[in-house]
Amino acid sequence: MTFRDFVAPLKWIDGRPLASTIEPYRWRFFDEALKRAGVAFLYSMVLSGRGKKNNKTTDLMISGLHAVVDDSPAGNQCYLVANDKDQAGDSHTLAKKIIKVNPVLQDYLTVKKNVIERKDGNGFLEVLAAGDAVGSHGKTFRWLGIDEIHGYRNWDLLEALAPDPSRLDAQTWITSYASIHHKPGVPLFDLMHTGRTGTDPKMLFSWYAADFCTDPEFADKLPEERANPSMLSWGNPGYLEQQKRRLPAHKYRRLHLNLPGLPEGSAFQPEPIMDSIERDVTARPYVAGTVYHAFVDMSGGSSDDATLAIIHQDGDDRIVLDRVMNQGPPPPFDPNAAVDRFVRELRDVYHLTTIVLDRYAGNTFISQFEKQGVRCRVADRTKSELYEAFESPLNGGRVVLLDEPVLEQQLFGLIWRGARIDHMPGEHDDWANAVCGATALATRPTKSRAGEMFIPWLV
Repeated sequence: MTFRDFVAPLKWIDGRPLASTIEPYRWRFFDEALKRAGVAFLYSMVLSGRGKKNNKTTDLMISGLHAVVDDSPAGNQCYLVANDKDQAGDSHTLAKKIIKVNPVLQDYLTVKKNVIERKDGNGFLEVLAAGDAVGSHGKTFRWLGIDEIHGYRNWDLLEALAPDPSRLDAQTWITSYASIHHKPGVPLFDLMHTGRTGTDPKMLFSWYAADFCTDPEFADKLPEERANPSMLSWGNPGYLEQQKRRLPAHKYRRLHLNLPGLPEGSAFQPEPIMDSIERDVTARPYVAGTVYHAFVDMSGGSSDDATLAIIHQDGDDRIVLDRVMNQGPPPPFDPNAAVDRFVRELRDVYHLTTIVLDRYAGNTFISQFEKQGVRCRVADRTKSELYEAFESPLNGGRVVLLDEPVLEQQLFGLIWRGARIDHMPGEHDDWANAVCGATALATRPTKSRAGEMFIPWLV
């Protein structure tokens, strides 16, 4: 039974046809997740992340009901694991409500206290609390759903419920907000890294967040729209603004923007970063007579972004970020095209003809910039030293940043690694490096004129 055939006769709990309540992006998700290659599914693992109130649990529950009624050669043993008993109860209640309004499901299934059983005895959907599932080694299943792993610190549960390799149609579905514990070794961090790098062809990674989205139809939308693909169905355009006012900023970021919590050993505290951001401002126009400074963190184009930051110091001694941008297309990209893009912004918009290049790759790209009339100097400070220098004006409330989720998340993700500040393994810091480098230019000038900057300690 295909998923669409399963859904077609069903009603949602309010009596509407279930198919009519599933938005196009969710249909695309289900179609992709349930592609088959013979008996086996194309994907043995599905990882789905969205902001709060975007049907994550609903889709997980519908998928579980489909899995229990779709005949499997080895039986339809299905488990849904929730964070705790309360969440497990809520999930079970949702399943019961769906069955109650659908006689066609009542013909297949019998609802009991913590389990929904097939009447022919060939399978079940059992709802478990995570604490009860950790000791469940050796279970064989057709489908395992895990609702919200954002709080998991280790792999114990996932190791205990590893799929049976002889079950070709076994699938593990995971839904979650971004992780509270954002560091290597935490399941969601590791799985997201696998998804973003594409190193596991048997894993479907579907992620909607303010800083990153796997769906091309949402990738260029505003951060709130990227993280909340179901927001148009809410019928409440003021909901997110209301939540922003009522929730602490770090909770709003994680629940509604689907951005992870701070890693251990964070270099910066969250409050100064969030206080420095001028929300809803993504760029500032050129103002004649202003002394602008530009820092570029170049990239070879294979995995990291190339990033340009332009900044100025205002009359109140504040360091104001005017523009931060990357190369345009995602990696892999042609770094020469990135140079062309940056030169147009520097010369045509901000009338700059001098930049400082990141120390790591600076010498590689000097000639490309200078061929187009942009003079270059290479920073003699390491990025760790630039990050340390950034902390003082940041904590002093002198930094005014743009509302760029990638920049915000990279600043949150910087950690102390021994005696230096760097990003975590598998993460990136190119936007943060460019902005902190530009901040250093604005805070320690020794000789300047409008549009250019000469700083001996960066030569």
